[in-house]
Amino acid sequence: CVPLDVQAACRDTTVTQELLKEGFHRDLLVKVELGEDAGGCAVAARTHLPPGIYVDPYELAVLQRHNLSKAVLIPDVIDVEAPEYLARDLLVLLFLEPDPRCSRCFQAAVPVHVRYHRPAEETDEALVVLDSPEVLLCCCHSHLSAECWEPAQVDAPCSAENAAPCQWHSTKHRLTYEELMLRVPVGLREHSSLVCALTLLTTGLCSGLILAAACKYGHFS
Repeated sequence: CVPLDVQAACRDTTVTQELLKEGFHRDLLVKVELGEDAGGCAVAARTHLPPGIYVDPYELAVLQRHNLSKAVLIPDVIDVEAPEYLARDLLVLLFLEPDPRCSRCFQAAVPVHVRYHRPAEETDEALVVLDSPEVLLCCCHSHLSAECWEPAQVDAPCSAENAAPCQWHSTKHRLTYEELMLRVPVGLREHSSLVCALTLLTTGLCSGLILAAACKYGHFS
């Protein structure tokens, strides 16, 4: 690997993240711009996801088989059906790919999904806040400046394909946005009785129609 000018990288590194698409199924796009050419270093973003949003490990496995996304989930066992109030935080180590238009730029995207939230009292939406990710670099045969880089306090694998731990370094970077907020529509508690009544009525009606069709057209021996 070619040594990285860490002083410039420390001063100028920027990171941005965006949520693409609309609704409950989005893509989280992370972009990193280093101060200098990475010189063969691997670049990753360590992102903390709160309980209100998650990555589907089965969907991620399919994407990785087609080389469309590279990430490691911690923990790797996730209840995709749990609502927000029963879910746990999640760490995503997203391995970034070089941007062919910029020698100092890296980016990657991963699909994320919003969980259902509890009904609220006075508002019809909840906020899910995503903090800015931590930028990690893994450089072979490079001596990084202690002023700008420090060993990351994470047990991070070398890559999505190689689970062996590697020595990653964390860089101090300038934030384009300190956090990203996602507004999630939620129900109102005052509507609970109406929703329950309509659900029970619809269930009873559909069950009756199915039973009537079965009696009329079914063949019973």
